[in-house]
Amino acid sequence: MSNDDVLTGLDEIQVKLMEEECILVDQDDKNIGSASKKVCHLLDNIEKGMLHRAFSVFLFNTKGELLLQQRAEAKITFPDHFTNTCCSHPLNLPAELDETDAIGVKRAAQRKLLHELGIKAEQVPLEDFHYLTRILYKAENVPKDYKWGEHEIDYILFIQRDVDVEVNPNEVKSYRYVSQQELKDIVDSADSKGLLLTPWFKLIVQSFLQKWWNNLSDIESQADRETIHRMV
Repeated sequence: MSNDDVLTGLDEIQVKLMEEECILVDQDDKNIGSASKKVCHLLDNIEKGMLHRAFSVFLFNTKGELLLQQRAEAKITFPDHFTNTCCSHPLNLPAELDETDAIGVKRAAQRKLLHELGIKAEQVPLEDFHYLTRILYKAENVPKDYKWGEHEIDYILFIQRDVDVEVNPNEVKSYRYVSQQELKDIVDSADSKGLLLTPWFKLIVQSFLQKWWNNLSDIESQADRETIHRMV
């Protein structure tokens, strides 16, 4: 199948979003240009080394519970998968290219929380986001289609706020808040119950999340902003 045909028959709204311009980076997260979301996520390009910038938001309520979402069936990559609160990309736009204190990534996170979950910007102010670290990972789409994948430097953002959620059904199939034990039970039983978890979320849960969650009241103590954890 040619690159011109890979979007045939897919959800029209999601296909349109594939035109957004993501930020290309090198292995050290240096901006080296831009490419469409479609180009960035084609497995052929990933296998040639194409890498882009992304973010993962972990939003907790004041009870310390984590907001999870299940990605919509319409999603082109990792449909129906459970994942952290919001996962997406800063775009090749002046406001989201600004690397000062990762403010561009935080603006992108605020934009996507509204788009996916209907969470208004005033409920997630930029100054309340905590940028902890970065993770470099690579994954092939599930269900395996030999067309799409992810190869990202993922900025990890924590925020603790009580928010109002109104999901965009084209983006999100379901959502729920979970405690640490409830998340452990979900992850431990995922295979036996046929639950799908996004690969980046599984990596973060297995390698980092418990320690970060245990220090939620002093989350800045967990920041490691100079490191890129290379998990490929």
